[in-house]
Amino acid sequence: MIDKPHLVVIGNGMAGCRAVEEILARDADAYRITIFGAEPRVNYNRIMLSPLLAGDKGFDDIVINDHARYADNLIDLVAGDAVVAIDRSAQTVTARSGRVEHYDKLLLATGSDPFIIPCPGHDLQGVVTFRDMDDVGKMLRAADAGGDAVVIGGGLLGLEAAHGLALRGMKVTVLHLMPTLMERQLDEAAGWLLKEALEARGQVILTGADTAEIIGHGRVEGIRLKDGREIPASLVVMAVGIRPNVALARDAGLAIGRGIHVDDHLVTSDANILAVGECVEHNGLVYGLVAPLWEMCRSLADGLVAVPSGYTGSVTSTKLKVSGIDVFSAGDFSGGAGCEDIVMRDASRGVYKRVVVKGDRLVGAVLYGDTRDGNWYFDLLKRQDDVSDIRDALIFGQAFASGGGADANPDAAVAAMSDDGEICGCNGVSKGKVVSAIVGGAVTLDAVRACTKASASCGSCTGLVEGLLSLTLGDAFAGERAAPTVCKCTSFTHEEVRRLIVEKALKVIPQVMQALHWTTPDGCASCRPALNYYLLCAWPGDYVDDQQSRFVNERMHANIQKDGTYSVVPRMWGGITNPRELRAIADVVDKFKAPLVKVTGGQRLDIFGIRKEDLPAVWADLNAAGMVSGHAYGKTLRTVKTCVGSDWCRFGTQDSTGLGVKIEQMTWGSFMPHKFKIAVSGCPRNCAESTIKDFGVICVDSGYELSIGGNGGIKVRVTDLLCKVATEQEAMDYCAAFIQLYREEARYLDRTAPWVERVGLDYIKQRIVEDAAGRETLRDRFLFSQLFMQDDPWAKRAAGEDYKLHQHLAEIRPMVPA
Repeated sequence: MIDKPHLVVIGNGMAGCRAVEEILARDADAYRITIFGAEPRVNYNRIMLSPLLAGDKGFDDIVINDHARYADNLIDLVAGDAVVAIDRSAQTVTARSGRVEHYDKLLLATGSDPFIIPCPGHDLQGVVTFRDMDDVGKMLRAADAGGDAVVIGGGLLGLEAAHGLALRGMKVTVLHLMPTLMERQLDEAAGWLLKEALEARGQVILTGADTAEIIGHGRVEGIRLKDGREIPASLVVMAVGIRPNVALARDAGLAIGRGIHVDDHLVTSDANILAVGECVEHNGLVYGLVAPLWEMCRSLADGLVAVPSGYTGSVTSTKLKVSGIDVFSAGDFSGGAGCEDIVMRDASRGVYKRVVVKGDRLVGAVLYGDTRDGNWYFDLLKRQDDVSDIRDALIFGQAFASGGGADANPDAAVAAMSDDGEICGCNGVSKGKVVSAIVGGAVTLDAVRACTKASASCGSCTGLVEGLLSLTLGDAFAGERAAPTVCKCTSFTHEEVRRLIVEKALKVIPQVMQALHWTTPDGCASCRPALNYYLLCAWPGDYVDDQQSRFVNERMHANIQKDGTYSVVPRMWGGITNPRELRAIADVVDKFKAPLVKVTGGQRLDIFGIRKEDLPAVWADLNAAGMVSGHAYGKTLRTVKTCVGSDWCRFGTQDSTGLGVKIEQMTWGSFMPHKFKIAVSGCPRNCAESTIKDFGVICVDSGYELSIGGNGGIKVRVTDLLCKVATEQEAMDYCAAFIQLYREEARYLDRTAPWVERVGLDYIKQRIVEDAAGRETLRDRFLFSQLFMQDDPWAKRAAGEDYKLHQHLAEIRPMVPA
């Protein structure tokens, strides 16, 4: 048996391991392979350090090759033992531990080193870079301690570091020397929009800021700029650039410039030594982005197995997704002689697009706010396609350029991509590779992820992968999920979004959109109200309700009618009123000339024909009489309908009116996935129609029968019996637990009826009836959330300040004890 030649790789990062993957894919038996890594870890996705810092990912989520992968391919991984010397004449490498390995072929994938500004104080404790797991660990420890962070550098890496630290609770200031953020990727207009958006999210962005020194005694205390300004900081992140790591190559006598000189097959000045990645200089260019790395690795592997192809350089693109902000840049956007700019601005949507055309070719593109066509522009740019026929529609994107307009097939973009078009930038996966995997049997999203890694990292290309599944499999592809996605802006279902909001501690709408890779800037009319509700439900007391993400009736706190006027419904607890309230309603009707007052099906009085400008005055007058909003306009508790019960009715078995009042005082103001109605009937004759309500109580001689999931709308549904309890307090506890379970698990705009049918009555009984501890926990979470939910919007609007229920009702009725 002839020994295989020995390939030694210096660098266990993305470049070195990807090159090995490409070699194995071409000829798995070509080499015996040893990989040296300076870090004591397996290979991980370095470009996912930003979501790791932000809390969107854990380390296991960003691992590319685990230990089993090395073992399966008989790769000897030497982790945590950096190579310190190369002997070219003996063809050996020596590690820090003293280990010596002979090589037949040596691959240098030493990457780059972060640039440290040589200003006074740069070596203080608390000054970190942002290049590896150790750096992330330092930043996380600093964030746990709290305080101020300064990020020096407003490029791609610096902004992502700033975003992650801000999400971790630090007050962040970004210092950027140039007047435009990401000036290498963005033009002035897009850079300005980016700055405005980041500042709106709480970061302080200082452009034209030149660091003079880092202040501190032993550790960082702040930064002093050359103009004299001082900024406090307990953490300083240097993100001002990188330099190719050429120290080993230089010591070994290889030809170097800015990087290690290589030819088209990534061979250095020594025929037995190759180099790939950020440490390389090819035709005078050094690349610091991931896409050129993938292209280099393919050419390197081709050369090692004698395939006649070569690396000819890369056209680069950049994507940034921070705080729900989408930015894309590709090619040369600086313009110049013979270039024409085509620009579109949509200020209301926060969208800016600029494409640069030279002759009949696209040479550059900058997209801000809407980057859906980024891959298409990048494809046109790389292929140097003639765009003269589509020039008039070019700025509007692929759908318009192809004649489909806004209603074009959503899969048309991916269908038109070339086979070598990039689907997954994180892992360098082309359309052709994904299609081959599907044809080869990977007929689900998870299967495609497993064999290609496409959409397995940041997830932003999930829609493209699903599009390829649909196009390739046709009717055989039924879609990945039986559950619907939240809307067309995302590939995530309601359940997934709700789970991830909690798991990742996402607490504002832009943060959710950023972390879950929303495809539409600022979302749409479907997803924004849903996200607003999910955040309200998940983080009571922390999340600030976004009124602009509510439907018009909820924003106006009244029901809009077909003539443009509004109706107002004051709350009457359990359907009970008194002379003071009736006089107040009558006075409002006279004062504002309301043309109609109607008794509603929920036993309330609805005042119609109120003009928009009169609403605050109407609310103020009703508040003065002790009446609060009936919430007849919101996705919340509407009413608790009651009969007179045992106090007056000869058939009544319990005090249904009193229980109804208590339940309404406990539950009002609780925002929910949809409107919610409750009824309490004093006997089985069911005059309050409890059996077609979301939660119904029927009083019987021995206690209370509780039922759920009723609906009296277009599709009538009779309730299911949940259980029977003996006391009023038990009825209230079960009601609170059921509402909270519905609030936490139903999809936005689901009534209880379809939700109960979907999850099943047995499931709800198990959670509420059979699990006493779980029921109490649900009840307690509901009561806690009510501390922040029961704000009277009429009083807030009329008085211009927060107005709590327990403050307002203290003079009228006692609150239900917690």
